[in-house]
Amino acid sequence: MTSARHAFLRGLLAALPMTVVVGPFALLFGVVATEAGLNVIEAMLFSVSVFAGASQFAALQTMQENAPVLVVLATALAVNLRMVMYSVTLAPHFGELPLRSRALMAYFLVDQSFATTVAEIDRNPAMTAQEKRAVFFGAVVAVAPLWFLASLAGALIGRAIPPEYALDFALPITFLAMVAPMLRSLPHLAAAGVSILLSLVLAGLPYGTGLLIAAAGAMTVGALIDRWLEVRRA
Repeated sequence: MTSARHAFLRGLLAALPMTVVVGPFALLFGVVATEAGLNVIEAMLFSVSVFAGASQFAALQTMQENAPVLVVLATALAVNLRMVMYSVTLAPHFGELPLRSRALMAYFLVDQSFATTVAEIDRNPAMTAQEKRAVFFGAVVAVAPLWFLASLAGALIGRAIPPEYALDFALPITFLAMVAPMLRSLPHLAAAGVSILLSLVLAGLPYGTGLLIAAAGAMTVGALIDRWLEVRRA
Protein backbone atom coordinates (compact mmCIF):
# COMPACT_ATOMS: atom_id res chain seq x y z
CA MET A 1 0.00 0.00 0.00
CA THR A 2 1.40 3.39 -0.99
CA SER A 3 1.94 6.07 1.64
CA ALA A 4 -0.73 8.30 0.04
CA ARG A 5 -3.30 5.49 0.08
CA HIS A 6 -2.45 4.72 3.69
CA ALA A 7 -2.88 8.41 4.57
CA PHE A 8 -6.24 8.43 2.76
CA LEU A 9 -7.45 5.50 4.87
CA ARG A 10 -6.25 7.20 8.06
CA GLY A 11 -8.27 10.28 7.17
CA LEU A 12 -11.30 8.19 6.28
CA LEU A 13 -11.22 6.19 9.51
CA ALA A 14 -10.53 9.27 11.66
CA ALA A 15 -13.56 11.08 10.22
CA LEU A 16 -16.00 8.16 10.45
CA PRO A 17 -17.05 8.89 14.07
CA MET A 18 -18.11 12.38 12.96
CA THR A 19 -20.74 10.90 10.67
CA VAL A 20 -22.85 10.19 13.74
CA VAL A 21 -23.54 13.93 13.84
CA VAL A 22 -23.29 14.74 10.12
CA GLY A 23 -26.03 12.32 9.05
CA PRO A 24 -28.83 13.56 11.35
CA PHE A 25 -27.77 17.17 10.81
CA ALA A 26 -28.04 16.83 7.02
CA LEU A 27 -31.33 14.96 7.36
CA LEU A 28 -32.71 17.82 9.44
CA PHE A 29 -31.51 20.35 6.87
CA GLY A 30 -33.47 18.60 4.14
CA VAL A 31 -36.60 18.56 6.29
CA VAL A 32 -36.31 22.21 7.35
CA ALA A 33 -35.53 23.30 3.78
CA THR A 34 -38.83 21.89 2.55
CA GLU A 35 -40.60 23.45 5.55
CA ALA A 36 -39.12 26.78 4.42
CA GLY A 37 -40.76 26.37 1.01
CA LEU A 38 -37.97 24.83 -1.11
CA ASN A 39 -38.75 21.85 -3.31
CA VAL A 40 -36.47 18.81 -3.39
CA ILE A 41 -34.39 20.05 -6.34
CA GLU A 42 -33.93 23.50 -4.80
CA ALA A 43 -32.95 21.99 -1.45
CA MET A 44 -30.35 19.79 -3.12
CA LEU A 45 -28.95 22.61 -5.25
CA PHE A 46 -28.68 24.65 -2.05
CA SER A 47 -26.89 21.84 -0.22
CA VAL A 48 -24.48 21.04 -3.06
CA SER A 49 -23.62 24.64 -3.95
CA VAL A 50 -23.06 25.83 -0.38
CA PHE A 51 -21.94 22.65 1.43
CA ALA A 52 -21.71 24.34 4.83
CA GLY A 53 -24.24 23.14 7.38
CA ALA A 54 -24.38 26.05 9.81
CA SER A 55 -24.45 28.62 6.99
CA GLN A 56 -27.23 26.71 5.24
CA PHE A 57 -29.38 26.75 8.38
CA ALA A 58 -28.66 30.45 8.96
CA ALA A 59 -29.60 31.28 5.38
CA LEU A 60 -32.83 29.30 5.72
CA GLN A 61 -33.74 31.27 8.82
CA THR A 62 -33.43 34.60 7.01
CA MET A 63 -35.21 33.22 3.94
CA GLN A 64 -38.16 32.26 6.13
CA GLU A 65 -38.29 35.92 7.20
CA ASN A 66 -38.43 37.02 3.54
CA ALA A 67 -35.15 38.87 3.90
CA PRO A 68 -33.47 40.44 0.84
CA VAL A 69 -30.90 38.33 -0.98
CA LEU A 70 -28.03 40.50 0.27
CA VAL A 71 -29.08 39.92 3.89
CA VAL A 72 -29.32 36.17 3.30
CA LEU A 73 -25.83 36.12 1.76
CA ALA A 74 -24.36 38.33 4.49
CA THR A 75 -25.80 36.11 7.21
CA ALA A 76 -24.44 32.94 5.63
CA LEU A 77 -21.05 34.60 5.14
CA ALA A 78 -20.88 35.76 8.76
CA VAL A 79 -21.55 32.23 10.02
CA ASN A 80 -18.91 30.78 7.71
CA LEU A 81 -16.10 33.24 8.45
CA ARG A 82 -14.32 30.57 10.49
CA MET A 83 -13.32 28.99 7.18
CA VAL A 84 -10.93 31.91 6.68
CA MET A 85 -9.08 30.86 9.84
CA TYR A 86 -9.13 27.24 8.70
CA SER A 87 -7.63 28.27 5.35
CA VAL A 88 -4.88 30.30 6.99
CA THR A 89 -3.98 27.30 9.15
CA LEU A 90 -3.85 24.84 6.25
CA ALA A 91 -2.27 27.09 3.60
CA PRO A 92 1.38 26.49 4.65
CA HIS A 93 0.87 22.73 4.25
CA PHE A 94 -0.70 22.78 0.78
CA GLY A 95 0.89 25.78 -0.94
CA GLU A 96 2.97 23.58 -3.25
CA LEU A 97 -0.02 21.65 -4.60
CA PRO A 98 -1.55 22.52 -8.01
CA LEU A 99 -4.22 25.19 -8.10
CA ARG A 100 -6.91 22.67 -9.13
CA SER A 101 -6.22 20.61 -6.00
CA ARG A 102 -6.36 23.63 -3.72
CA ALA A 103 -9.56 24.88 -5.38
CA LEU A 104 -11.24 21.50 -4.85
CA MET A 105 -10.04 21.42 -1.25
CA ALA A 106 -11.47 24.92 -0.70
CA TYR A 107 -14.90 23.64 -1.71
CA PHE A 108 -14.69 20.61 0.59
CA LEU A 109 -13.20 22.51 3.55
CA VAL A 110 -15.59 21.94 6.45
CA ASP A 111 -15.19 21.43 10.19
CA GLN A 112 -14.70 17.67 9.82
CA SER A 113 -12.11 17.74 7.03
CA PHE A 114 -10.20 20.52 8.79
CA ALA A 115 -10.18 18.87 12.22
CA THR A 116 -9.14 15.49 10.81
CA THR A 117 -6.33 16.95 8.70
CA VAL A 118 -4.91 19.12 11.47
CA ALA A 119 -4.97 16.21 13.94
CA GLU A 120 -3.14 13.95 11.48
CA ILE A 121 -0.56 16.64 10.71
CA ASP A 122 0.09 17.06 14.43
CA ARG A 123 0.58 13.30 14.80
CA ASN A 124 2.69 12.94 11.65
CA PRO A 125 4.43 16.26 10.94
CA ALA A 126 6.82 14.63 8.46
CA MET A 127 4.04 13.85 5.97
CA THR A 128 4.44 15.19 2.45
CA ALA A 129 1.91 17.61 0.97
CA GLN A 130 0.50 14.75 -1.11
CA GLU A 131 -0.03 12.61 1.99
CA LYS A 132 -1.70 15.50 3.80
CA ARG A 133 -3.97 15.97 0.80
CA ALA A 134 -4.83 12.27 0.93
CA VAL A 135 -5.78 12.59 4.60
CA PHE A 136 -7.98 15.57 3.77
CA PHE A 137 -9.85 13.76 1.01
CA GLY A 138 -10.18 10.66 3.16
CA ALA A 139 -12.17 12.76 5.61
CA VAL A 140 -14.15 14.27 2.73
CA VAL A 141 -15.16 10.84 1.42
CA ALA A 142 -16.41 9.93 4.90
CA VAL A 143 -18.51 13.08 5.25
CA ALA A 144 -19.55 14.61 1.90
CA PRO A 145 -21.52 11.73 0.30
CA LEU A 146 -23.39 11.20 3.56
CA TRP A 147 -24.23 14.90 3.74
CA PHE A 148 -25.70 14.96 0.25
CA LEU A 149 -27.62 11.69 0.58
CA ALA A 150 -29.02 12.56 4.01
CA SER A 151 -30.02 16.03 2.75
CA LEU A 152 -31.91 14.36 -0.08
CA ALA A 153 -33.59 11.93 2.30
CA GLY A 154 -34.59 14.80 4.58
CA ALA A 155 -36.03 16.78 1.68
CA LEU A 156 -38.08 13.78 0.55
CA ILE A 157 -39.28 13.14 4.10
CA GLY A 158 -40.11 16.80 4.59
CA ARG A 159 -42.36 16.78 1.53
CA ALA A 160 -44.35 13.96 3.12
CA ILE A 161 -44.89 15.71 6.48
CA PRO A 162 -48.38 17.27 6.71
CA PRO A 163 -48.43 21.09 7.17
CA GLU A 164 -50.09 20.75 10.58
CA TYR A 165 -46.90 19.04 11.82
CA ALA A 166 -44.71 22.06 11.09
CA LEU A 167 -41.12 21.75 12.23
CA ASP A 168 -40.28 25.43 12.62
CA PHE A 169 -39.04 24.74 16.13
CA ALA A 170 -36.29 22.48 14.77
CA LEU A 171 -34.07 25.32 13.55
CA PRO A 172 -33.50 27.19 16.85
CA ILE A 173 -33.13 23.90 18.72
CA THR A 174 -30.47 22.79 16.24
CA PHE A 175 -28.48 25.98 16.71
CA LEU A 176 -28.67 25.67 20.49
CA ALA A 177 -27.36 22.10 20.24
CA MET A 178 -24.45 23.28 18.06
CA VAL A 179 -23.48 26.31 20.10
CA ALA A 180 -23.87 25.11 23.70
CA PRO A 181 -20.94 22.62 23.72
CA MET A 182 -18.62 25.35 22.37
CA LEU A 183 -19.04 27.69 25.35
CA ARG A 184 -15.92 26.63 27.21
CA SER A 185 -14.05 29.87 27.97
CA LEU A 186 -14.66 33.41 29.18
CA PRO A 187 -14.44 34.95 25.67
CA HIS A 188 -16.95 32.39 24.38
CA LEU A 189 -19.34 33.00 27.26
CA ALA A 190 -19.02 36.78 26.92
CA ALA A 191 -19.64 36.61 23.17
CA ALA A 192 -22.70 34.43 23.72
CA GLY A 193 -24.07 36.80 26.36
CA VAL A 194 -23.56 39.87 24.17
CA SER A 195 -25.15 38.17 21.18
CA ILE A 196 -28.22 37.20 23.22
CA LEU A 197 -28.58 40.69 24.68
CA LEU A 198 -28.17 42.49 21.36
CA SER A 199 -30.44 40.03 19.56
CA LEU A 200 -33.23 40.77 22.04
CA VAL A 201 -32.68 44.53 21.97
CA LEU A 202 -32.52 44.65 18.16
CA ALA A 203 -35.26 42.10 17.52
CA GLY A 204 -37.48 44.76 15.95
CA LEU A 205 -35.11 45.46 13.05
CA PRO A 206 -36.34 44.11 9.70
CA TYR A 207 -35.14 40.96 7.93
CA GLY A 208 -33.09 39.70 10.83
CA THR A 209 -30.49 42.45 10.44
CA GLY A 210 -30.39 42.68 14.22
CA LEU A 211 -28.79 39.26 14.23
CA LEU A 212 -25.97 40.47 11.97
CA ILE A 213 -25.29 43.41 14.28
CA ALA A 214 -25.45 41.12 17.31
CA ALA A 215 -23.00 38.71 15.67
CA ALA A 216 -20.54 41.51 14.90
CA GLY A 217 -20.80 42.87 18.44
CA ALA A 218 -20.36 39.43 19.96
CA MET A 219 -17.26 38.67 17.88
CA THR A 220 -15.77 42.04 18.80
CA VAL A 221 -16.34 41.54 22.53
CA GLY A 222 -15.02 37.97 22.40
CA ALA A 223 -11.88 39.06 20.55
CA LEU A 224 -11.24 41.95 22.95
CA ILE A 225 -11.59 39.74 26.02
CA ASP A 226 -9.35 37.10 24.46
CA ARG A 227 -6.72 39.76 23.77
CA TRP A 228 -7.04 41.09 27.32
CA LEU A 229 -6.50 37.60 28.74
CA GLU A 230 -3.41 37.13 26.57
CA VAL A 231 -1.97 40.40 27.85
CA ARG A 232 -2.63 39.37 31.45
CA ARG A 233 -0.93 36.00 30.92
CA ALA A 234 2.06 37.72 29.32
